[in-house]
Amino acid sequence: MLRILDRIRRIGVVTETPPDADDTTLQQVGIEVRRVVEARYGGSLAIRQVDAGSCNGCELEIHALDNPYHDIERFGVRFVASPRHADALLVTGPVSRHMEAALRRTWEAVPAPKIVIAAGQCACDGGEFGVSYACRGAVADLLPVDVLIPGCPPTPMELLRGILAAIRR
Repeated sequence: MLRILDRIRRIGVVTETPPDADDTTLQQVGIEVRRVVEARYGGSLAIRQVDAGSCNGCELEIHALDNPYHDIERFGVRFVASPRHADALLVTGPVSRHMEAALRRTWEAVPAPKIVIAAGQCACDGGEFGVSYACRGAVADLLPVDVLIPGCPPTPMELLRGILAAIRR
């Protein structure tokens, strides 16, 4: 700890290499994503992300996909604001009762063929919330899910691998 504090005083900022910083793995998965996107989606895969009641942990990892390190757009994947422009729906969190109708409407607005990806443990099985007076549980309890990406939260590499699994189907 003392060495880190000395480094902060000397340099001003401490940057760490991400735990999944094996660039060859990121490149390999990304190149495969790019190949499938080119072949099946005309070079661009549009994803609409929906927070159905999460703690925001999964969203932070999803945002990391767009940072300069992971830069998912270089592989042909982008996030869109409208479900009408989306090829896939990426859902996080257990589905709260307040988000149930909005999630269904969003799913209905995505043009066919639809891909639904449940990201994070809560989206996969309801997590610690399960089914209760305020929570409907897992995304699969409401929508047909194509791919589950477990983890609390899943890392950007796990998310990228999950997206690849979804578009390969």
